[in-house]
Amino acid sequence: MCMLFRLVFCAIVLFYSVVQAQSVTPSTAMALEEQGKLAEASAAWQQITKQHPTDAAAFASLGLVLAKQGRFTEAVPAYKKAVALNPKLPGLQLNLGLAEFKQGHFREAVSPFTAALTENPHSLQARVLLGMSFYGSEQYAKASEFLADAVKADPENLQLRQTLAQSCLFAKKYSCALDEFQQILQKDPDSAAVHILYGEALDGLDRTPEAIAEFQAAAKAAPQEPNVHFGLGYLYWKLLKFDQAKQEFERELALYPDQPQALAYLGDVEWKNGNQEKAQELLEKAVHLRNIRIAWLDLGAIFQQEHRYPDAVTALKRAIELDPSQPEAYFLLGRVYQAMGDKEEAQKQFAKTRTLQKGQLDKLATQMPRPAMSPLQ
Repeated sequence: MCMLFRLVFCAIVLFYSVVQAQSVTPSTAMALEEQGKLAEASAAWQQITKQHPTDAAAFASLGLVLAKQGRFTEAVPAYKKAVALNPKLPGLQLNLGLAEFKQGHFREAVSPFTAALTENPHSLQARVLLGMSFYGSEQYAKASEFLADAVKADPENLQLRQTLAQSCLFAKKYSCALDEFQQILQKDPDSAAVHILYGEALDGLDRTPEAIAEFQAAAKAAPQEPNVHFGLGYLYWKLLKFDQAKQEFERELALYPDQPQALAYLGDVEWKNGNQEKAQELLEKAVHLRNIRIAWLDLGAIFQQEHRYPDAVTALKRAIELDPSQPEAYFLLGRVYQAMGDKEEAQKQFAKTRTLQKGQLDKLATQMPRPAMSPLQ
């Protein structure tokens, strides 16, 4: 990239050689940069941009020197000024995208990386960074498209392949995820993290018993891996194996006492087992940490049983807000309004219940915390 700018800089030097000498010239700024005096070089380029406010290459050079110092918040405006003056300047869009990306501004990085890829469709770097930007901004379907092409070009890159697999998983493209995780496991069969993600993909395809086997392998390889016991417990919970689910939720909480999903689902198991006081304690702790639908649903049922009707209404409305497609909360809310003597509102809730079908249980992938950005960042 620097070579591209050097060509532009040389043109600037030639231009300045035939006009009246200025106090600071591009050759001065370039010499400072070559000597490693980046702060002085950036000051020189700032002076040059003031002297020549329509010089796109000068603004691009200022952005580059600032970025080399890690001063990305200052580099971005310089790059954007250069783009406004000359968006076709070689390498400019890629450098703008990198300055945004390195700040974690993934959504903002998408546009310049798209332009960089349009400028050079064969650039693997631009393609990977665009895919990673879509991933970082949680646009997983788009991420999977660009990362799939990148993996074809660099099939031995396991980090890249894992990010593709995760993108497919979170985009609910479970077959794609399964294929990629199988490829990774062939080369890294003892990776607990990959066994977990592979299990999530299997569960996405309703192959829950096979998913359990993957989580068991993950728990054996890394028994203290965050969320491995919660995930295994959730899969048992889906199959109504509540005793086994309870054991796994308790193991997760022994390691990570504030894991909100484990608290919520252990609370649900305790509620199903008739341990109301213990259930309520767990569920209230869970919703204090995070809004979780099943926790609010169970609390609504507990409050109804305790005749705490206003609290039941609040809890059940929270459950509906989190997933308005599920009928149970409407039905329970109707029962609460009925107990309160509000027949009209009760009938409204019962009517909503009749328009909805009982949905499938959530896929495990929707319950597990999302991993941080890939090490490719």
